[in-house]
Amino acid sequence: MRAELELCETYRIPHSRFLGGDGRWSELDRAKALAWQARQRSLCPDCRTREAEWQDDRHAYVTDTVRCPGCELIAQERDRVPEGRAGYGIKVTLLPRQVYEHLHRGDDT
Repeated sequence: MRAELELCETYRIPHSRFLGGDGRWSELDRAKALAWQARQRSLCPDCRTREAEWQDDRHAYVTDTVRCPGCELIAQERDRVPEGRAGYGIKVTLLPRQVYEHLHRGDDT
């Protein structure tokens, strides 16, 4: 149900609508939405775990190392941001090659 509620949050629809209902917010839909919101607020924004999980079992999670080619490319590009463009609010993003080429068609930079 977690994935279902994530989708409901993303599309701002009641859970009953996701399940095929008419789209009106029932008491149960509101209760689920409020419970989901409380759960999301209880998660650490960085590691996405809850403090209670650690209290119950100090070894509830183990670390794993993965490499993301996209994150690697962003980190490399961040190191190459020109002085004049560096500073607060600068974000390096990923675009599909075709989108990038379309946006920069005829751009000499």
